[in-house]
Amino acid sequence: MTARLPSLNGLRAFEEAARHLSFTLAAAELNVTQTAISHQIRRLELELGVKLFVRQNRALTLTAEAQEYLPGVRAAFNDLKLATDRLLRRDSDHVLTVSTLASLAAKWLLPKLSAFQEAHPGIDVHITTSTNLVDFRSGDVDAAIRYGRGQWPGLRADWLMADELFPVCSPALLDGKKPLQRPEDLADHVLLHTSAASNDDWRLWLTAAGLPTNLSKQPGVTFDLVFMTVQAAIDGMGVAMGRTSYVEADIAKGRLVVPFDIALPADAGFYLVSPEARADAPKLSAFRHWLRASIHGKGEELGKGDELRKPEPLPEAKQPARRRRV
Repeated sequence: MTARLPSLNGLRAFEEAARHLSFTLAAAELNVTQTAISHQIRRLELELGVKLFVRQNRALTLTAEAQEYLPGVRAAFNDLKLATDRLLRRDSDHVLTVSTLASLAAKWLLPKLSAFQEAHPGIDVHITTSTNLVDFRSGDVDAAIRYGRGQWPGLRADWLMADELFPVCSPALLDGKKPLQRPEDLADHVLLHTSAASNDDWRLWLTAAGLPTNLSKQPGVTFDLVFMTVQAAIDGMGVAMGRTSYVEADIAKGRLVVPFDIALPADAGFYLVSPEARADAPKLSAFRHWLRASIHGKGEELGKGDELRKPEPLPEAKQPARRRRV
């Protein structure tokens, strides 16, 4: 007849109490009260029909039966821990969690992901969006795509791409009631902003174009997220300050146009950021190489030393003939 297994909580309490020879220290280790440990041990002794501890002169000792039982209990817990670690490690080996900004995910990353899945069907990609810095110590995120200068202490930052800043709008605005043909014509149109950040983008671009910066303060519409601003421009609501990564697909498909020939280089770029200790994990290496190859239009994976510091040009059919960078 098969013996019924004793309570797992009781066995855990027994193993901890036997290791410390103290109910108090076992309780602290398991984050329960000393009374709870005492009750679990007593219940285990009743289940087994064997006395496990001897209490005398404020000291705790193991009975002969407990000394014989303890190695098997410890071995069982070690086997359980190892089996669980193997299970979780096996599961996480094919799950890649990437954090990025919501607008970058919507307008740039997600349209590309199907190609990665075709190339690496064994990797399950999870995309999470947040404007907060990632705490890699939690282990919940493998990598993050972030904008900056690549200086994050303790992390590996792999260059992806730069952006240019330039106004974009619906093709309908070029020949509407108030045609948008020169930068000065912006005074007759609604400027679209994304929170406070694009106000500075507009100011920088207007300065480069030789226009008064107070144009950026004229009545307009402000959105929380970039992809909402881009969609408003597509819908003809006004003129948005575009960044290459957010608008290149819509320009290629004719939903947006670049009305002027002035583009402002951004002073930072996008990086794939990951903890140094996990940066070369197979799933992350595969994603990094594919992502950089995709960005730079290479059919084969790029080596770690390959870098391209300029964004890819906009499609010739969709950009002005005299586009210049300032």
